[in-house]
Amino acid sequence: MKTEPINEMKLVFPSSSSNEGFARAAVAAFAAQLDPTVDEISDIRTAVSEAVTNCIVHAYRDTIGKIEILMRLYEGGKLVIQVKDKGCGMEDVEKAMEPLFTTGGEERAGLGFAVMESFMNRLHVTSRPGKGTCVTMEKRLVGRSGYGR
Repeated sequence: MKTEPINEMKLVFPSSSSNEGFARAAVAAFAAQLDPTVDEISDIRTAVSEAVTNCIVHAYRDTIGKIEILMRLYEGGKLVIQVKDKGCGMEDVEKAMEPLFTTGGEERAGLGFAVMESFMNRLHVTSRPGKGTCVTMEKRLVGRSGYGR
């Protein structure tokens, strides 16, 4: 049986670098209803920042496209965040997720997926060349009031 979210939101915005901070703040504001700890909010903000930056730098490279963030809250403090683009996509998701692998040139560290994985409880990436990428991240929040325990 599929569980319904207790709340959800969707954001769609252009892939300009100025919107990375906006996405981080909007996600943190939405997650705040679960009364997360400062560390939990920091983890979420960092993971979303990495996912959005990947869209800006890799998916759309030299053009502006749309980035979509879908967030869902579930009973017990479960937060699911999807960051989607309709950019260039990836030929080999497994290879792209290897630490230090990058298509962004020397100035990129190639650690985006590793960072997302380290701050979230679950990370799943799907991609189709020419169609785009969807990064799904899951975090179980305990929160300051012990909500997720």
